[in-house]
This record gives sequence, structure tokens and C-alpha cells, in this order.
Amino acid sequence: MDEEPMLEPENEAIEVKCYFVRERNALAVRASFTPVYTDYYIHLMEHKIRYTGEQDQSMKDGLATLALHLASRPRNEAVAWTLSWQNPLQNLFLTGSNRTGTVTGRLFTEDIRERDSDLFFSQISVEGEESRQSMIELLSTNLFEVGENYYEQSEQRLGRYFKHSEEDFLLITAQPDCDEEWLAGLDEVAIRELDEKETLSLLETRSYRFECGCSQDRIFPILAGMGPETIAGIFEGGEVVPTSCPRCGAKYAITREALEAYMEENS
Repeated sequence: MDEEPMLEPENEAIEVKCYFVRERNALAVRASFTPVYTDYYIHLMEHKIRYTGEQDQSMKDGLATLALHLASRPRNEAVAWTLSWQNPLQNLFLTGSNRTGTVTGRLFTEDIRERDSDLFFSQISVEGEESRQSMIELLSTNLFEVGENYYEQSEQRLGRYFKHSEEDFLLITAQPDCDEEWLAGLDEVAIRELDEKETLSLLETRSYRFECGCSQDRIFPILAGMGPETIAGIFEGGEVVPTSCPRCGAKYAITREALEAYMEENS
């Protein structure tokens, strides 16, 4: 009997619990992000990606901000965020999908377009529909404050992010007829007493993990579509070209031989 091929183990998923706050008409979503951060650091080590301490914190906070936001959204929705700062000049890219239960991202520090101001770009895709895009001005470098500004400017409703413990975060968003005075007045002390002072009804539990899904095989079609002259320029007479995933920064070495074999097979 032939042995079945070994499957790559999936990264560990976190559980995001979604609650309805009764009498306040608000949605609260909460999770501990330790497994996501662990797999994020493994990813950095495997691909020899190095960030400064400040950049690393932005990546971690961004993954938490996006995952909590996704958990409050419809199950057929995927989101991509690009945060473009001018000083220092860098772009933070974050993306996640409710369809696959994944989040990932990377930081760009080279070949960044200079702009007149710091900007936040959001793209939302829903199966069977055209993607929706929006742009707002970035008012902070703190990712949780960025998330709150996004709710105010783009969603046009109140959304508050809170740190419950070191890697445990909470998002509360206004629903129709929300007690916005209560929501606006919440602080970290009130959040720690939320379970005792408010009536929470568990609506659902969602799962997310740090994963991109990229591979060398997925890069071949991109290179193959560039045309002979462009491909020749990329290899510059060599036999190997280093590439990286635009979504997560994973590094791959593409050989000319492997690319030519792919193009011949798919011609």
C-alpha cells in the first residue's frame, strides 16, 4: 500500500469569542493572541526577516486589530489594509480572511511612494461582489488607535479597542441603538469588570491563525506572465533569483530551470 503524503501541519488557531452586550446594544469580540504571535515569530526566523522593536510591535498590534475587526464582520468577507507613513517612510500591509480564518502581513521599508500625508487604505472583498475600497488619513502610529479612527471615519460608528492583558485584546463596536455614551466612557478598569457589570450573551466563536498560504509554486505564474525580456532582466544572466511574498515577506529562491519547466508545462 502506498503511503499517504505528509501534510504540512497548520499553525495553531486562536478562538475569538463574540458577545452581544445586552441593554447596551454593542458587540464585544475578545481573544488571546499568544499562538498567533508565536507563529509570527517562527515565520520571521524561518525567512530571516528582521524588524526593529517598534516595527515588530506595530506588526503584532496590527494582526490583533485586524483579527478582532474580522471577527465582527460577515463570514464571507476578506480585508486588506495598507498603512502608509511618511516619517519614517514605510508601509505596513495587513490582510485576513473570514473564509479561510487566516491573518498575515509584512512591513515595507524600500521603494515606498512619498505622499503629502500619512494614509490608510482599506480593501474589502466579498464573494460574488466587486471589492470596495476606502481611504482615510492616518492620525496615529498606534495600531489600536488607527483601528478606532477607521471605525469613526470609514465605518462611521464607534469602535473601541482595549488591552485586557499583555496578549489579550478586546474590541467593542456600536450596533443599532447602542448606548454610545457608555461605550465612549469605557476604560481599562471598566473592561476588567465587564463580565460582572454587564450581561454578555455568547453569539459565536471564530478561529484565526497566522498563515499566508504562499509558496514557490504560486510565484511561478507571476513571473511567467512578465514576458521574456522582463524575465531575462530579473535573472540578469544568473540562474537563481531571490523573491519574496508581497503579503507576508516569505523568501524564495526561484531557479531559471524550474521557471522554464513551469512555463513549458503550462504553455
